[in-house]
Amino acid sequence: MKHGFTLFDTAIGECGIAWNERGVVCVALPGDDRERTREHAARAVPGAAEATPPPAVRAAAADIALHLRGGDSDLSAIGLDMSGVSPFHRQVYELARSIPPGRTLTYGEVAEQLGRPGAARAVGQALGRNPFAVVVPCHRVVAAGGKPGGFSASGGVTTKLGLLALERAAEAGALPTGPAPDGFRFDPAAAVAYLRGSDPGLAGVIDAVGPFTMELNATASVFSALAEAIVFQQLSIKAAATIHGRLCALLLPGPGLVLRPEHVLGATDEQLRSVGLSRPKIAALRDLAHKVDSGALPELAAVGAMEDEGVVACLSSVRGIGRWSAQMFLMFRLGRADVLPVDDLGLRSGFARVFRLAEQASRQQIEERAALWRPYRSVATWYLWQSLELTERGLPV
Repeated sequence: MKHGFTLFDTAIGECGIAWNERGVVCVALPGDDRERTREHAARAVPGAAEATPPPAVRAAAADIALHLRGGDSDLSAIGLDMSGVSPFHRQVYELARSIPPGRTLTYGEVAEQLGRPGAARAVGQALGRNPFAVVVPCHRVVAAGGKPGGFSASGGVTTKLGLLALERAAEAGALPTGPAPDGFRFDPAAAVAYLRGSDPGLAGVIDAVGPFTMELNATASVFSALAEAIVFQQLSIKAAATIHGRLCALLLPGPGLVLRPEHVLGATDEQLRSVGLSRPKIAALRDLAHKVDSGALPELAAVGAMEDEGVVACLSSVRGIGRWSAQMFLMFRLGRADVLPVDDLGLRSGFARVFRLAEQASRQQIEERAALWRPYRSVATWYLWQSLELTERGLPV
């Protein structure tokens, strides 16, 4: 197809790319949600449809994704169509592409190199309208005195600082360049580098805790994962594990099998109570079984294809599964990067201790600070949880 647009996965979320017969017309960093990213890319080529990109554009998207996880990729080779920008903007973009990864020039220095001293403001305006995010690395151009200056992509200056931190970590050899670990929808090493650059306060926690070692708990089905979540709610891990083990021993015909809706629907309330389940949990398990059995709750592959808020809405339709349980599913079952369980008591306590609050943190305090952590709020949350363990062991945070 001569022109079109598409979305593609990267370590910082889904990016957009649009093209025509002359080259790439637009690269869009992740927006507040998937639709905004899609709209951004679609606007670049009026009338174009979402389509499979030609080989050159596929290669460009792959190089961008590699760069955003700290890999060695040459984005200067990507062919861009700059016919829609002014001559001055084109000069600015071409010079910006010559700045090495992790290095910076000021707006004034760019203006001087273009032979336009005094045009620092015009350089800033040109970069603020940059349609080729990352490929034209406007994040490498900063204000005088090392101040970050503006950034038009979602997340603003926070995203700009995160991109620079990622590039500097990669240049220093601090990031692996292989694929993300199985199960995660992002590169944990790139996430940690991003968080270090975007929030100095959190960087201290990362240093104290050490490497990101969160483990995913793979599941065979939505039903088995949510059934386990229902059993474990409001119980100690030891007590819940005992009850869940008894439930599996009662209902499953043999070892190595997983719970299915028909197992719960075929059991009596008396049998379910005999393993230690309360009446509310029995009611929740039956509601879950009915929803999965009737098709009202999608299979794992369909749930995994949903956006985060869609997953939360879908799973929360089950009795006994609230927003927090759905968010834990997103983090520990689906490996999603940007989940903020703001009502979690552990997160609130860790936040208060790390950021030296006299009282437990409020939702507003966490949400405002967490703007610095996008699109890796899951990783930041994990580090704040781990900070509690350090405190309990008497270690400094």
